[in-house]
Amino acid sequence: MSLLRVCAFAKCLSRRSLIEKCAVRVSFADCCQLCVFVRGGAVRRISGTSLQLQKINVSSRIPKAEEAKKRALEQFQLLDVLEARIQQLQSDVVLDVQHAKVQFVKAPSHGRGVSSGRSPRSTPQEKTDIRKSEHTVVKGTFKSQPSRWIEKLTQEKKNKLKKQQHLKQKMQTGVKEKPTIISKGTTSSLMSTGTTHKTISTKVKKSRGHLKLSDEIHAAVSSTATAAAATATAGAATMPHKVSKKKRTDSKNQSLEKDGKAQTGVNPQGISEELAEVEELEKRLNQQVSHWTSSSKPEHSQEGSVGSACQDIQLSIGSYLEACIFAGDVERAHRFLLSQHRVMSRRKHLNTGVYNIMMRVWAKKGTLNQIGRIFILLEEAGLKPNLGSYFAALECMGRNPNCSPKVISRCLSQMEEDGLSVDDLFSQCVFRQDERDMLLKAIRIIKPDYQPSLNMHASQCSSSLVQDFYTQRADHTYPKLDFTQEDLQERFKHQLSVEQACTITIGSVEAAKPVTENMVKMRELLAEQRIEWQKILLQALRESKMILEKSNIRDYRLNLYPYLCLLEDKAYVDIMIQSVVNLPPSGESLKILARDLGNRVYTKYAVRQKHQNQMVEKLGSIYNAYTDLLAKDTKVYDILPREQWCKLEMEQISGPTLQGGETSWPYIVTLELGTYLVDIMVKNLKINSDILNPAFDRKLIPILYHMYTFRSIRQVGFIKPHPILTQMQQEAMETKLTFDSYVMPMLCPPVPWTSVKFGAYLLTPTKLMRTVDGATQHEELLEKSQNLHAVLDSLNQLGNCAWKINKHLLDIIISIFNDRGSDKLDIPPPLSEAPKIPHFNPQDPTYTASEKAHMKRQVISAKKKCSEMHSLRMDALYKLSIANHMRDETFWFPHNMDFRGRTYPCPPYFNHLGSDVTRAILVFAEGKPLGPKGLDWLKIHLVNLTGLKKRSSLQGRLEYANTIMEDILDSADNPLNGKKWWMNADEPWQALACSMEIANAVRSPDPVKFISHFPVHQDGSCNGLQHYAALGRDVIGATSVNLMPCDVPQDVYSGVAQQVEELRTRDAESGLKIAQVLEGFISRKVVKQTVMTVVYGVTRYGGRLQIEKRLKEIDEFPKEYVWDASQYLVRQVFSALKEMFTGTREIQDWLTESARLISKSGHTVEWVTPLGLPIIQPYHRTRNQVLKSTMQQINLKISHDTKERPDTVKQKNAFPPNFIHSLDSTHMMLTALHCYSAGLTFVSVHDCFWTHALTVDTMNKVCREQFVALHGQPILQELSNFLLQKYCTRVPTEAKSKKYQEYRRLLLLLAKVPQTGDFDLQRVKESTYFFS
Repeated sequence: MSLLRVCAFAKCLSRRSLIEKCAVRVSFADCCQLCVFVRGGAVRRISGTSLQLQKINVSSRIPKAEEAKKRALEQFQLLDVLEARIQQLQSDVVLDVQHAKVQFVKAPSHGRGVSSGRSPRSTPQEKTDIRKSEHTVVKGTFKSQPSRWIEKLTQEKKNKLKKQQHLKQKMQTGVKEKPTIISKGTTSSLMSTGTTHKTISTKVKKSRGHLKLSDEIHAAVSSTATAAAATATAGAATMPHKVSKKKRTDSKNQSLEKDGKAQTGVNPQGISEELAEVEELEKRLNQQVSHWTSSSKPEHSQEGSVGSACQDIQLSIGSYLEACIFAGDVERAHRFLLSQHRVMSRRKHLNTGVYNIMMRVWAKKGTLNQIGRIFILLEEAGLKPNLGSYFAALECMGRNPNCSPKVISRCLSQMEEDGLSVDDLFSQCVFRQDERDMLLKAIRIIKPDYQPSLNMHASQCSSSLVQDFYTQRADHTYPKLDFTQEDLQERFKHQLSVEQACTITIGSVEAAKPVTENMVKMRELLAEQRIEWQKILLQALRESKMILEKSNIRDYRLNLYPYLCLLEDKAYVDIMIQSVVNLPPSGESLKILARDLGNRVYTKYAVRQKHQNQMVEKLGSIYNAYTDLLAKDTKVYDILPREQWCKLEMEQISGPTLQGGETSWPYIVTLELGTYLVDIMVKNLKINSDILNPAFDRKLIPILYHMYTFRSIRQVGFIKPHPILTQMQQEAMETKLTFDSYVMPMLCPPVPWTSVKFGAYLLTPTKLMRTVDGATQHEELLEKSQNLHAVLDSLNQLGNCAWKINKHLLDIIISIFNDRGSDKLDIPPPLSEAPKIPHFNPQDPTYTASEKAHMKRQVISAKKKCSEMHSLRMDALYKLSIANHMRDETFWFPHNMDFRGRTYPCPPYFNHLGSDVTRAILVFAEGKPLGPKGLDWLKIHLVNLTGLKKRSSLQGRLEYANTIMEDILDSADNPLNGKKWWMNADEPWQALACSMEIANAVRSPDPVKFISHFPVHQDGSCNGLQHYAALGRDVIGATSVNLMPCDVPQDVYSGVAQQVEELRTRDAESGLKIAQVLEGFISRKVVKQTVMTVVYGVTRYGGRLQIEKRLKEIDEFPKEYVWDASQYLVRQVFSALKEMFTGTREIQDWLTESARLISKSGHTVEWVTPLGLPIIQPYHRTRNQVLKSTMQQINLKISHDTKERPDTVKQKNAFPPNFIHSLDSTHMMLTALHCYSAGLTFVSVHDCFWTHALTVDTMNKVCREQFVALHGQPILQELSNFLLQKYCTRVPTEAKSKKYQEYRRLLLLLAKVPQTGDFDLQRVKESTYFFS
């Protein structure tokens, strides 16, 4: 065995004896001297010291003759350990311990004590140094009586030293001979590692993963190990050999490159120019790196943080502990933490935050000795206490009246030594209940006059785009709501009661139907059954909990028992019954059903947590004061909602913290809990088989079935209701619907977003950024962001818009819905209108094989149609029922965003982003007079909704509206019995609503003073292409999408259709059959969707499907040619766009290729919007994760796992559209902010902006100004700089490796920003049809 392995073995033994064994005792025995020794700091010295472990692969052979010597060295090292152990056990006093730098040499980890042929080797000098450093641990000497052990040890040491000297000579000879026998593979490994012995400080260790090679070498210079000299000598001896070999390889590579390029016709001079360009770029990068690093704040990694490999496990452990504690089972939580800590393989998944969870429990109880024990566990785990740890300790001291001031003083001084300040405790910790008061009480024992330093002045937004918005507010007039302060406070109480209940039951619009005898019977039957099911589920849940509680034999195993104790048993039962009621007849995927159940439990748990932490009382106090900013009967403020809320929080600083505090559950826990509840439902919910037909034999049958179906080629678990249950529910047409509270619009203005974790609903947990279930990288990026004020303020502005229902229109829609629906008007018919599913016996011999196959297809088609009709019908039922419930209310939609920054209302069913029906029944709660031009804007808006005059000027549209006033008024007066002109519009229901508003205005005494609540829309002209044209300053492209002022609007869709028609005519003349078939069918509508989505990354395959759908809608088009025609047209559309938008294609190609090279280098694509919003694409290679449950194994396809390599195809295809989406969201946010400061009501549907008819002109001016301001920034250059800084500041160590070649290609590509054209952006301000 090599000497190096001996050292490593000794290290392992000493660590085990001193730390691991102590860990078991330390929680139970206070009198153990070894524990006292550990508390004195020995563990802190060992675990807190930074160790740089050496890994050098050297090809060497150890002769068999030397094995005996190696075994002897192992025994000697073991004797050293035993000696240290004996001295510890003989010691009666706690000795002073010095914080010494300790250096270990790590052996390969493949096997205990097994020496491989490629094992690292060391010198005796190294081993001696290690022994010396070990002996520097203890100051002074141990006085004890000599024993036979001591005498034996002394004799053994003398023999050992003699053998060491002999071995030293042998090994030094071996070191000198090594360079001559280094293998080819070893040379490359030595070159790549380039490591040496080094000792680095704790700070260096934290950021070791982020150090460049040069930084590591720099850190290595401070090493005091004399072994470095030996390694350096060996390295110096091999250097000439390595350099010469490297030169030969480089020259060989260069000659090969030259040969290859000469063959492809590339001038060798071009190569030298490219190399010179790379060198120049690297120089420029090096200069910029220093500027970047100095201008940006360093990212401090959180104490105890680990790689993404442990994140899910850490989150699971944290949520498990929190659940145990919330349920009152502190003993279970304590046992679980200790069981995780005792085993090294499980301990590595723990971080400081996990230990802090238990510290907070003991702090509440005032048991300081338990907190001391957890501090010891922290040190044993090699973790450092963070702010949360010291906060728990100080809180405990504040609760303990007998706590000595010396203990508090020592805690504060230790905290300062760790670089943490007392002010940090108050600014960064999350407080619950009276924790803050207890912390302050403890600190004031030492510092009686201490007052927390509160940051009253919020930092200004760093983006230059909005600096003036925040600094120059003299002319700002922020709008008020049309409510008194008392009204708003009452609305808050109502909303709070809804969210505390977590669910809300509302009337169904189907209740308006006449009640039949059968409906009454079915309703009674269902009510009886549900009462019975509640009893059965309650009993089954309690029994399963008892089994779970007793079955958890191993403390370290995570199980679901604590999660089933968070709520009352009845609450779980209500959640399960709600799921049965909402289950569609076709069934639901087990994964989706389980996720919904788990999320409902978590929401109720989060609300209860906030109650327990006494947050609700404080929230009410701050909100009541916040209404002073919004109410119409209070003074005018010059600050924004977010700023006012933060100010009020500072003023009411005592008590719990509102922001953060609750531990989110990992997706796998939510799914597992939901699956467990579904299993209880499937096994226990039964119904009598003769409940509908007494002729059947009576027996209990399950109402839910667990079955499997195929989705594509995957087998998916499904939960399907029994046909008897489905029939009962359909015939009952129940009058009540139960929803989760977050589904409903809010009855009071939302809480303003003040941070990443706080805003929107009062109690319901809401994410600022919508993500895929389980993805955490977006939230981590947001939390690191320096300033998101502009983004948060724009979301608050959108959420503060008050809405109400257009009741007259709603009643018309409900009447059609309850009649038979209307496909033409987008109102789904009831299932009674669905095609009947044909029944046939597959075993019937009278059918031929082809007839059977045909009938099977008919059955499948009919079932699919029924399923689609049911989904559409239920979606419409939910929207109309919610609208009917809110018909007399004023309400608000809180907003959040997706990972590109695009904003969305949080309520999922009913909002202004919905269909034509939902948009039509929504109007602004605040009304404004039409003013001199308002009526004209209403008329123009109506013509826009018809889709009839796309190519006409605004004046032309207005004149057309005046010519059809008779039809408009007839539609308003007799929508269902008149000429029905409105039904032929592109957006019929919005056209009808607008007709009614125009009729009311023209019939009013003075249309100028008519109070209008109607939102007028201004839509971007193919907004994605507008951003591309502005980025590339492309004159032709800019003209095509109305960035350039024109007398009439340029319709890019019609332009493409015209060009495609010309290509088709040419092909038809040359005899192409499909071109001849398409004659007369190519229109703007056929190509519009494809043209619109090409800019957002649609592929030819996706474009073909879009065109196919449009062609199928044309009744006259021969259906047998649909596939060929769509395939032909998508090629022509792409060709036409390529010719029209050359600049756009160059930018798109640059973005695509950049993303491809970035993802190939192993990174995901990140960027920052001009408003400072960080964006990361969550596309990684898919990995499978199997969730085992009693029902089935659920196979999860996880494509957002940061441990996996990026998915290159998705990364490159998604980057251009996602980047453009981030720009259009930035433009919308800028417009929202400046409209708010101008006192306008403003909302958006992505690139469609809404406001009152009175303020359309003002909004148009702001919209154009902000577009010019946005694109006046060097967006592509800033993107290039960011990507260079992010991905090109670490040059690969080997200049001619494959990685270096990829690095060079990426560097050249990112630095070469696409050239721009000559379009003058200022012309946009004059363009009437930019947004119209």
